[in-house]
Amino acid sequence: MLKQLEQQYLRTPFFKAVYGQELGILPGMDSALALNAIREYDASGQYDVIVYDDNGSQLALRMWGMPEILSWYLRRFEQVFTTSDFYRAVSPFFQPVAGAVLNVSGSVNDLINQPTNQANDFLGAGRLAINDPNRVAAYLVTTADPVAVTTAHHLWGSAQQVGLTVGGVLVTAGSVEADITERFAPLPITALPTWTSGEWQAQQDALPDLMAQTTQVPRPITVDEAKRQVSLFLPGFDKQQVKLTQYGPEVTIEAGDQRRNVFLPPSLSGQAVTGAKFQDGYLVISF
Repeated sequence: MLKQLEQQYLRTPFFKAVYGQELGILPGMDSALALNAIREYDASGQYDVIVYDDNGSQLALRMWGMPEILSWYLRRFEQVFTTSDFYRAVSPFFQPVAGAVLNVSGSVNDLINQPTNQANDFLGAGRLAINDPNRVAAYLVTTADPVAVTTAHHLWGSAQQVGLTVGGVLVTAGSVEADITERFAPLPITALPTWTSGEWQAQQDALPDLMAQTTQVPRPITVDEAKRQVSLFLPGFDKQQVKLTQYGPEVTIEAGDQRRNVFLPPSLSGQAVTGAKFQDGYLVISF
């Protein structure tokens, strides 16, 4: 892909002597490659449902949050660059120099906007897919062990921070106790029978309709433009664990060890926060 972009924009490519087969994988790229593989499977149209079994960690959640985080970086740093003194200084000299080096003509804005818009469209499509519970939904898998239940409960709240809808809880190798039902309310909870080696039919029969359940659970974020309010569902966190900051047009939410830059509609983007309250697991922000 890098060589394709290079051929598209540069008259004399300089990566032609670098081959993909000799490159090592950069730290953190494993998750990006896994997410891209899921995207390709989905785009192929050959599957009714794709099940991805991750390791139940914060690292896995960061993988699902990549489209939103990367699109924020592109959007924010493009804005920072185009308002910088450096940009204003080089703009008058850009066109004559670029003509000798680049395959594209036009202003520095044209050079920045075309590939940036392509990247934003690509990441935006990924962000919308992950935020749509009819396309992507997560399920918490736990045993009745108190430590496992606490871990799953924490991951539930963290999943909301990356915009990933949790559709329910699957409890393996044990019955569903009243405290589990209460702790994960209002999520539907399903008990799965103990697995016997090589025997999967009982587990398959016990599974609920995984996609149908997602319409009955709270969304990670809801926007009410008429009331000028944004509500974030953050189960498992209390008021002391949630921090809201606003720098310029961006609103940032910190909960636990996750940070999220809230994507606001045009009517609220750039507006100052006038109030915020944490109630019944929801952070309600007013503009």
